[in-house]
Amino acid sequence: MQDFTIYKILNGIKYFVKNTKHVGRTKLFKLLYFWDFIHFKKYGFSVTGYTYYTFPFGPVPRELYEQIDKDNLPSEFAKEFKIISDNSSEDEFDSYKKFKIVLKNTKLDLDWLSPIEKQTLELVAEIFKYSTAKEMSEITHLRNSPYDKTKKELGLGKPISYEFAIDNESTLDPDTVKEYIDLQREIFYNGRFQ
Repeated sequence: MQDFTIYKILNGIKYFVKNTKHVGRTKLFKLLYFWDFIHFKKYGFSVTGYTYYTFPFGPVPRELYEQIDKDNLPSEFAKEFKIISDNSSEDEFDSYKKFKIVLKNTKLDLDWLSPIEKQTLELVAEIFKYSTAKEMSEITHLRNSPYDKTKKELGLGKPISYEFAIDNESTLDPDTVKEYIDLQREIFYNGRFQ
């Protein structure tokens, strides 16, 4: 993952922690999912480049999940926040082990984000400001959502295609979407932009 993407994600996480309530691991995963999928639906690009998978309680960015699970967050993340066990947290779906995100540094640097990425970030935070992890998980399970379509077609543990974000409200056509997906893969994974 490119450095600029790490800083986009980092500042997005910090923004969500500062501007929404009840942010534990599960809610964070859902906030990132909505940030990416809402942005993709409108502009044809995700913000984080994460691939989300169908976990029992909704979409999860497996890469971040594994980093948290193995206590192996990127050093840029570890300097800015920590994720701690917290039995008093409201992260309902982390019933085995509840988590709370604690910021070590509350200063945001949203200059890493484009104006439209900031706009989507603010929209997602506003929509889900008071939502709990349970409520957000229920929303991701709604009929015909990208999560629902993937789970029905492929099952649990499968990657959710960003193409499922495109519906009759989107202004993007399927060919453009495929072109954008290929371009984004090249940007994020082949280091086209350095």
